[in-house]
Amino acid sequence: MPRCPGCRHDFTFQGLQSHRRQTQIPGCSYNANPEEQELPGVFDPNFPAHELDNDDPDEDDDDGQDIPLGGAFFDEGDQDQDQYMVDEAEEPLEDEDEEDEDRGNVVYEEGPGWEPPPLIPAPVAPVVIDAEVPQAPPPAGRQHVEESLRQDVHVEQYPSACAGKPLRQTATSFSSYGAAEADNAYAPFPTRMDWEIARWGKIFGPGSNAMDKLLAIEGVPEALGLSFHTTRQINQLVDTLPVTRPRFHCKEVTVGGEAFEVYYRNSLDCVKALYGDPSLAADLIFKPERHFIDAARTERMYHDMHTGTWWWDAQETVELDHPGSTSTTIVPIIISSDKTRLTQFKGKSAYPVYMTIGNLPKEVRRKPSMQGQILLAYLPTSRLEHITNKAARRRSTANLFHACMEKILRPLHDPGENGVELVSGDGVIRRCYTIFAAHVGDYPEQVLVTGVKTGQCPCCRVPADNLGDHNHDYGWRDFDAVLEALNIADDLLRKNACIAAGIKPIHKPYWQDLPYANPFRAITPDILHQLYQGVIKHLVSWIETAYSKAEIDARCRRLPKNHHVRVFTKGITSLYQLTGREHADIARILLGLIVDMPLPGGASPVRLVRSVRAILDFLYLAQYPVHTTSTLSLLDDALDRFHDNKQIFVDLGVRTSWKIPKLHFLRHYSYFIRRLGTTDNYNTESTEQLHIDLAKDAYAATNTKDEFPQMTLWLERREKLFRHENYVQWCLGGRPPHLVSHAAYQPPADRLKMTLHPSRNTVLFEQVTAEYGAPFFVDALARYIVKFCHPAYTPAQVEVASNDVPFLFRSVSVYHKAKMWLGDLNNHRILSDESDIIHATPSREDKRGRSVDGHFDTVMVNDGVGGYSGVTVTIQDIVLCKYV
Repeated sequence: MPRCPGCRHDFTFQGLQSHRRQTQIPGCSYNANPEEQELPGVFDPNFPAHELDNDDPDEDDDDGQDIPLGGAFFDEGDQDQDQYMVDEAEEPLEDEDEEDEDRGNVVYEEGPGWEPPPLIPAPVAPVVIDAEVPQAPPPAGRQHVEESLRQDVHVEQYPSACAGKPLRQTATSFSSYGAAEADNAYAPFPTRMDWEIARWGKIFGPGSNAMDKLLAIEGVPEALGLSFHTTRQINQLVDTLPVTRPRFHCKEVTVGGEAFEVYYRNSLDCVKALYGDPSLAADLIFKPERHFIDAARTERMYHDMHTGTWWWDAQETVELDHPGSTSTTIVPIIISSDKTRLTQFKGKSAYPVYMTIGNLPKEVRRKPSMQGQILLAYLPTSRLEHITNKAARRRSTANLFHACMEKILRPLHDPGENGVELVSGDGVIRRCYTIFAAHVGDYPEQVLVTGVKTGQCPCCRVPADNLGDHNHDYGWRDFDAVLEALNIADDLLRKNACIAAGIKPIHKPYWQDLPYANPFRAITPDILHQLYQGVIKHLVSWIETAYSKAEIDARCRRLPKNHHVRVFTKGITSLYQLTGREHADIARILLGLIVDMPLPGGASPVRLVRSVRAILDFLYLAQYPVHTTSTLSLLDDALDRFHDNKQIFVDLGVRTSWKIPKLHFLRHYSYFIRRLGTTDNYNTESTEQLHIDLAKDAYAATNTKDEFPQMTLWLERREKLFRHENYVQWCLGGRPPHLVSHAAYQPPADRLKMTLHPSRNTVLFEQVTAEYGAPFFVDALARYIVKFCHPAYTPAQVEVASNDVPFLFRSVSVYHKAKMWLGDLNNHRILSDESDIIHATPSREDKRGRSVDGHFDTVMVNDGVGGYSGVTVTIQDIVLCKYV
């Protein structure tokens, strides 16, 4: 906490500034040192070094006494009981209005607004250029590196014949799914109409009450030919569908005399459901590979998990431990967990745990509609406030998490050690080994999983005080030493050994008995929380402190509207509780805001600009969906450039140390990309999306009373409907023996996609010229008609013939948007989304009579002789109008 130099009281950063501006105490007031007000923190030796660095600054001591855990959850009884079967809520909560993604109707500015006077460096200190600070220039563009990604991929298969080898063939999942009703693909629904109405009502419908009222209208069921008249009857039909994903179980766990409910599924059955899903059978990956972009195999390529080093090493280890096995297939287990709020005001929350397998490509895993992730459990969300001792409460919270996770993942112990026969959706049986590979979560979740203290790195042994030391490698945490400490029977000796090994004395971490697991190398990079909500958030606050907030906000308002650039009409310094998307919008304009802005006092901003550019380079390089050895070198170089120039923030008084765990973790990014594949394999953005589909939507379908039994039942029914929908589509498609892979790169049929109807149906030629700024529209249209009718004409012939083109019409239909595909059939994908939108919108007035500026995008057109990437193009057009 920052401390006032006068009264020596601790304040927040904003509170300290307010205190020093308003106080009457001479030693506290800015009047005593008026120069301090120009750059808060520069002259304050007690300026906070780690404010906002740690998520939980009140780290626990280890003196708290362990609270014993108990309850039916830990009993070894029959897991097939205690399932709460209840009907859905009568009336779901109304969904909030979705944000309009089309920003064409947004008024960005209502007026010119207040602008501060331009910053003039103080004449007392000349501007000092950082000429004395040597700085290697950044790499000369990334075009040569990205072009190498477009080369042919050379694949090295795993040399063993056991990897992914089938054992035998059995019936496919779809064949056995509908064997009882082979003549009716919609069974148990009698007709297609029954199925379509039931599917719409349960997945997209307005709710149970509204559906009941619709069906209660006289003549509606008869007119539609429905066999049901209420949602209860629909639920009864859905409940008769085959169970393809495991049921939820509910057990109690007691902590300190208070009972909590845990809703969970059998983890091995979840693996079987994902692995055996027939709609995903064509996507499954069964063995590791090494990908190279050159024939000499010197430049390695990484993208999906099977191209990383972890899978290859795990395959070698398992085969060495089982020399007599004829089939060895690794099933990487990926766990993700994160608390989420279910309501905005009532304070209700959920703690979902999700599971997926690395055999599915990342394109499948990150799309909720593909059902490549499965909800594994709802953990207790209680803060255990009935435990009064804070240290004991924190210890109990960690012990509760690990005890629940250990119980949930216990079915994976034996299959991971000895293997289990699994059937894929195409009916092929292989011997599989379920091995824990990764746990996806934000920093508090990483601390909880690994058992380290808040403020420490969850992966390496760097001391908390040395997190900013970029030049020294402290090595990975010793997992063998941690296991030895955890296996000590004596409590006191165990506690001391755990502290010496660098973890808290957790009773029994869930990963302790998982075969081949190493939790310290299972923690994954996190683009959302580590970069956007972490480092970028810090960087913005440092820039706001170093520069004038008024000038930064004014520059935000002065930015011209451009492609993919958000205009912050009120600036960025007053924003709070920003989302990842908003931080991404800020990151796009951040360098442009400060690139020529002088620092107060005449100090040179060169090192600061270098630091900002380096972090932004790292941010965007880290999000590449395909990496090579060269791009990872660029990633490390960007981080090195930041650390070479970060001293400027200390010189300006913005920082006094670099004890920021999220910033430190950036040095591990290239290692984990090599180990587990690119960051889109395990980004927490996917977890946040799953919260909407599997937690918040589920809660909205309840009556908000005793919600978790209703949520689990709602989820089970939806999963049945999704599986039945896939089965119906398979039947209608002729019951093909082999399905098409969803991860296969399937480009769109048309490179340019227009909306179904034009934005304006009848626009006169004169209006096109005046409103769209296209004075030569008629001449260009005439030349286009001549070229279309006479493609062999020379330019001179086209020019002459265009003068005689008669127009029997005086108006055209105009499109204000077009979606353009940027990919190439003959080259490897670089972007995760290779589509872009072109705008051509004239100025207009909104419903309130306010002026809305036009939006015309600049488009670079490749006429066929330019290169695929870069700016090697021959035509540059400003899109003024798109018409038919």
